[in-house]
Amino acid sequence: MSTTAASSSSADLSHPRTSRARTSRARTSRARTAKRPGGPCRPGRWLRRGGAGLLTGLVLSVVPARADLRLCNQTASKVGVTLGYRDQQGWVTEGWWDLKPKDCGTLLKGTLAARFYYVYAVDYTRGGEWSGRSMMCTKDTIFTVRGVEDCLARGLDRNGFIEVDTGEQKSWTIQLGDPGQPLAGKP
Repeated sequence: MSTTAASSSSADLSHPRTSRARTSRARTSRARTAKRPGGPCRPGRWLRRGGAGLLTGLVLSVVPARADLRLCNQTASKVGVTLGYRDQQGWVTEGWWDLKPKDCGTLLKGTLAARFYYVYAVDYTRGGEWSGRSMMCTKDTIFTVRGVEDCLARGLDRNGFIEVDTGEQKSWTIQLGDPGQPLAGKP
């Protein structure tokens, strides 16, 4: 498992089919207006021909970056992910986030409050896991568990989590690569 930070970006709000149709229409419109006197640069004609929609799309995509802890599955497998962290009340583990191949998910929303987070993941497609030395409690089903002591006595599983050092950044994205890759990260 490897970790790499990436800056947060806004999601694309346009539907892919709509986006392609708009692009195709814009190209056709440019081709027609380029032959006319006055060319395609006349603002009134550009706005009447759909330019306002494109301009609105630009305005909607300029949103402030959110500060979250995200994980991107860079593998060809479907994976399950659990997260461990320390909050004001003590240790917490949560799971499961199921991520398709080449998909990303938000594990924690908002500005990160800790420097270290812990991840344990399972490869549903090929088998295997991403595990480390920090032992924490998990469950086979969706869970939130407080505390890391006496996992088995409480009817929970005990797994080793990989420590992720965010360097006290406000936002962090973990890149989950194929098993055996070293951990790395940056803001």
